Amino acid sequence: MKNFNKKIALIAALACAGTMLAGCNSNTTSDDSNSGNDTPANDGGNSSSDGDSGNADAGSNAGGGDYEAAKTAGTGTLTLPEGEGKVFNIYCWNSDFKNYVEKYYTAPAGVTFNWIEVANEGGAYQTALDQALMNQESASADDKVDLFLAEADYILKYANTDLTQDVTKLGVQNWGVGYDYTYDAATSTSGVLKGVSWQANPSVFIYRRSIAKDVLGTDDPAEVQAALSTWDKVDEVAAQAKDKGYVMFPSPLETYRSFANNSNVSYLSGDKFALTPAFNSWIEQAEKYVENGWATAYGLWDDEKQAQMGTDGKMFACVGPAWYFNFCMGTAQEQTNGDWAICVGPSEHFWGGTWLLAATGSDNEAVIADLMNAFTVNEDIMDKILSDALEFPNNKNVVNKYANDASYGLDFLGGQNHIAMMAQCAEKITWDPSLHTQYDQTFNESLPNAYLEYLKGICDKDTALSNFYITLSEVAPQITHD
Repeated sequence: MKNFNKKIALIAALACAGTMLAGCNSNTTSDDSNSGNDTPANDGGNSSSDGDSGNADAGSNAGGGDYEAAKTAGTGTLTLPEGEGKVFNIYCWNSDFKNYVEKYYTAPAGVTFNWIEVANEGGAYQTALDQALMNQESASADDKVDLFLAEADYILKYANTDLTQDVTKLGVQNWGVGYDYTYDAATSTSGVLKGVSWQANPSVFIYRRSIAKDVLGTDDPAEVQAALSTWDKVDEVAAQAKDKGYVMFPSPLETYRSFANNSNVSYLSGDKFALTPAFNSWIEQAEKYVENGWATAYGLWDDEKQAQMGTDGKMFACVGPAWYFNFCMGTAQEQTNGDWAICVGPSEHFWGGTWLLAATGSDNEAVIADLMNAFTVNEDIMDKILSDALEFPNNKNVVNKYANDASYGLDFLGGQNHIAMMAQCAEKITWDPSLHTQYDQTFNESLPNAYLEYLKGICDKDTALSNFYITLSEVAPQITHD
């Protein structure tokens, strides 16, 4: 592996310190995952949605490949090329993707999948992954990293290095059935596709039907959307909810991603950090909501927020993508199942996402391609991701099948077809690489969480920013600020 010392230096320079958001329970990742949890991300793309119907024949295929063969990936029919390894090492931070692979994927005969799972807490996952990638050249064949998972908030840290492979050379393409932003997010600044994702994560308002009826006189998603279609209207409903004894949101962090992921300005200009207009708009809203009692100052994953989803809860709405239902609404599933619905809210955005990246130096390239294709274009597998796991799959053919099915609905949402609404949102999500950095996780987690301390009354506003700067200096000492 040429110039490996340079790669080590680059990975070391990009390594993120700080804590990755643990999520709502032990199975939740982050922006963010299962799938992405605050880690959970709508950070958007160098490609805007063009309303592609999902017909693979219209897909990119720039690097060649056989789409029909890719559709059957993961069925156990792959014949390993000469010299292909028998141990397939996957680095991950929880068991979510492992569970999908074990349920839906048939590995090639003779290949053993070895899962190296390191929890997110304290940045341990990235630390362990970085060390393994540094040791890749000297590792034995059975110990080399083959595939690893990354989230939206730090995917560029890896996509922009030679530590990851051009997957089009392995037989993985943007086949035209996935949402463009998911490919753009895994594409290096030089235009090389480094990975794929099995999920898209359009984030929506998830509201309590019974509370909506009490406040607005209706729980119909179309009518609730009309009442929440702009931030000014959300303010009006928040005031009405307060008069009825409810809070609009349990946490001011609920709306952060909607502002941040629709920003047209990056937090960084060169190596200088500055708060963006979008962030300032969010914190202004957060101050107003906490001051007026329209939101309680809980964190996204606090037990108090979870309690607000229960029978006696007073929360009008929270904000999240499809993975949020199963991974972050356990109390709602147990106590208020069926008393929920979704609407888009004032702006489309996404939150979270998990990508599969191919490690340079892997001796299992055929298996990498088979696994990536299985979890993007194999419609049987992607259908199960939707129907069994309630994820929003990154396959328009499967999504459109459910979106256009008038008989489909989710019991948790009172029979609502959430896929139809989320599909419309997903088409509008973009990813502009000029707005993203390898430090996005620090910006999108540490920054708003520092200001949450201010909103809770623990410190003043200037101290909140100063505390964030301490974290930023630990993660990226070269970054300056006013």
